[in-house]
Amino acid sequence: MSVETKSPAEVAVMAEAGKLLAEVHAELAKAVVVGATTADLDAVAAAAIKARKAKPAFVGYRGYPATLCVSVNDEVVHGIPSKKRVLADGDIVGLDLGLVWKGFYADSAVTHPVGKASPETLRLVETTRKALEAGLAQACVGHRIGDIGEAVQTVAEKAGYSVVREFVGHGIGRSLHEDPPVPNYGRRGTGLRLSAGMVLAIEPMVNAGGPDVKVLSDGWTAVTADGALSAHFEHTVAVTEDGPRVLTVL
Repeated sequence: MSVETKSPAEVAVMAEAGKLLAEVHAELAKAVVVGATTADLDAVAAAAIKARKAKPAFVGYRGYPATLCVSVNDEVVHGIPSKKRVLADGDIVGLDLGLVWKGFYADSAVTHPVGKASPETLRLVETTRKALEAGLAQACVGHRIGDIGEAVQTVAEKAGYSVVREFVGHGIGRSLHEDPPVPNYGRRGTGLRLSAGMVLAIEPMVNAGGPDVKVLSDGWTAVTADGALSAHFEHTVAVTEDGPRVLTVL
């Protein structure tokens, strides 16, 4: 495993990228309405990234056909936007997006309720957001990768949910996916020790039912094996001497 640490100047550029990405997510949040198609959301993302003179990170990546990953309800991740997929009242939709700015990547995801979601659905979304916050808090010098995974897993499982194991977080920098892998499960005190300059994309995917997933015939869209709802949140975070610095925020 070869982990690239970033200089303070490089982290500063990644923070610029992250801020731009947060701005795009803010535009997307306004577009999540009943009756919108997932293709509509992809168009918003593409236009917003272009307006900021950045480049989309996902389109063309390993053949992925769109700017945005849009995952609805039991779709865990990598849902392909479609003009035929219309958001309905009570849905949840995970928006996973990345961009490139000055040669560096930023990556983040947010799950939004559509219209008026049920209390049970909102609880899943809020728990996943809290699981991400718990993971981010462990991105400290001297901590280990297992500390992040255990923090995420504990929040999810205490709420009665499960964490997806087939997909994990990752290092990020001049490439979208770098070492180290960052699982959303683990045991405290195990795994790679974190050092200043490491930049990670931490991304809990939490299922209301079991942890198993399957990939649909399009080769991309991952859904829960049992049809239960799934939520996904992600931030890019730098490990610094002063503690975790979340980069994908306004």
